[in-house]
Amino acid sequence: MKIALITSLLLAASATLAADITVKHAWARATVPGQPVSGAFLEITAGKAAVLTGASSPAAAMVEVHEMKMEGGVMKMRQLDKLPLPAGQTMALKPGSYHLMLMQLKAPLKVGEQLPLVLHVEQDGKSIKLNTTAEVRDLAGK
Repeated sequence: MKIALITSLLLAASATLAADITVKHAWARATVPGQPVSGAFLEITAGKAAVLTGASSPAAAMVEVHEMKMEGGVMKMRQLDKLPLPAGQTMALKPGSYHLMLMQLKAPLKVGEQLPLVLHVEQDGKSIKLNTTAEVRDLAGK
């Protein structure tokens, strides 16, 4: 009885933490056979300050948080260890900016498929894993 009560309380606390963070408009770019990488994009909003520390997907061996930006007239991309999520602000991960880099894809991503993603977030000193899905779209995001 006590174990069931403790488990219920832990699940409720976890759901409360996750409920403070919303993910919308998640999508990923389709690939052609043999293409080992793709990008995933989404909007994430945290009610309280949080940090996106990474992601994972069963479709890729590695998923990293990346940033693209112009430096000295050259577009550069780099991996980020963390991406701050300011309280109450929507952080857009989009082409040409912050995004998730899906690497060593296990199979091509086809338009119309649903790509499972797990976002790794830290908030209030706790690690949270948020499950979401991204619609696979064509290169233009349609």
